[in-house]
Amino acid sequence: MKKILMCGLVFMAFIAVVQAADINILNKGAVADGSTLNTLSIQKAIDECHQTGGGKVIFPAGRFLSGTIVLKDKVTLYLEKDAVLLGSTELKDYKNMDPFTEGLGIDVGWALLVAIDARNIGIEGAGVIDGQGSAIKAKHILTDTRPEGQRWGLRPFLIRIVRCTGVKVSGVTLKYAGAWTSHYFQSKEIHIEGIKIESVGVAHNDGIGIDGCQQVRIKDCDIVSGDDALVFKTTSAKMACKDIVVSGLRLKSNQAGIKIGTESMAAFENIKISDCHIYDTRNGGIKLLTVDGARVRNIEVSDITMENVRTSMLFRLGSRLSVFRKEESRQQTGILDRVTIKNVKAVAADDAQLTPPSGILITGVPGHDITSLSLENIEITLAGGGTEEDAKVLVPEAIDQYPEIKTFGPKIPAYGLWARHVKGLKVVNVKFILKAKDLRPPFVYEDVKELINP
Repeated sequence: MKKILMCGLVFMAFIAVVQAADINILNKGAVADGSTLNTLSIQKAIDECHQTGGGKVIFPAGRFLSGTIVLKDKVTLYLEKDAVLLGSTELKDYKNMDPFTEGLGIDVGWALLVAIDARNIGIEGAGVIDGQGSAIKAKHILTDTRPEGQRWGLRPFLIRIVRCTGVKVSGVTLKYAGAWTSHYFQSKEIHIEGIKIESVGVAHNDGIGIDGCQQVRIKDCDIVSGDDALVFKTTSAKMACKDIVVSGLRLKSNQAGIKIGTESMAAFENIKISDCHIYDTRNGGIKLLTVDGARVRNIEVSDITMENVRTSMLFRLGSRLSVFRKEESRQQTGILDRVTIKNVKAVAADDAQLTPPSGILITGVPGHDITSLSLENIEITLAGGGTEEDAKVLVPEAIDQYPEIKTFGPKIPAYGLWARHVKGLKVVNVKFILKAKDLRPPFVYEDVKELINP
């Protein structure tokens, strides 16, 4: 009896191993020539892998053209060295499986690689996912004559992870998305490590976008993006961004290095970001915002270096109050509370969107103060050049406007730190180094209560 039982267990284990076998996409008809559309072959490999218990879907060396493919439970896409998953340049090859509206009011959601309501999935290896964004745009604008601000939303994201649990992305290189490079929405247990992003060439090439996700770890990544490099959003009021730890990132961007809150309906809580280098940004280094009703609290950003960033920091509590999902409702003004920024050394770009440059902008709106903001051990080098007249400028409230540095420009009355509508501001060992004389004061406080400045 025992012998029969043992044989049965061995047989069951053998069946489990067979069922979880890895699948090479070449064995499902994929062609590695960069021109044959492999969407059906790749999807067949993913579906079979999922149906037989999970495992790896392997991309060997070669260039595999595809439209939208959907990742399933317990499946990891594994791109070997010199393997390239290449996005089709035909918009008809893409699907939008979870439509929504982004912060500028554009309908978006088409993507090359999608996972919806999946568990225990991965994208790993030493290969490349290349969206061919510039080629997609060039073909798109031949037939779509609308202004770019209206048509770009039809172009595909590179990766979209929607309502998934247990997501690992490691080792791969992500290139040239048609829109956002990677978007993680309402997902949990996300681990992103050791990836490289090089996504420029068209507008809205955000690098890593975390949208209403929880239990997230991001580590040791190198990001060069046409839009925000690392951005936290909540395009829905239903799930907060919280319990997030980020470390060891290199960030270059044509917009912001680190941003929270472009779309900000649900809370951002318990987020720690440390040991990052931000360089060559065309906009802000660190931007923490809430303008659509979100609570932003318990945020710590520490041990950051910045080089050639146009404006080092922006903190904004506003009342734009946009809605991004059709079934949701407009909210009340949110809060920005218990934020700590410490151990930062930055060199600002001489050519800034504020003329002359300023270091740190902080503003709530009348009746809604930013609360308990702590700035500690910060040094920022600036170009200088401000005049006595510049020191007299009045900064617009822009209560319901898009949260952008240029919204408050072109001039700020302080060359260092300007703060307005704040309660509980702690400023400890914050200093500014000027390359040239500046006749504006280093610190200007307007409607600031409970200032701690030892």
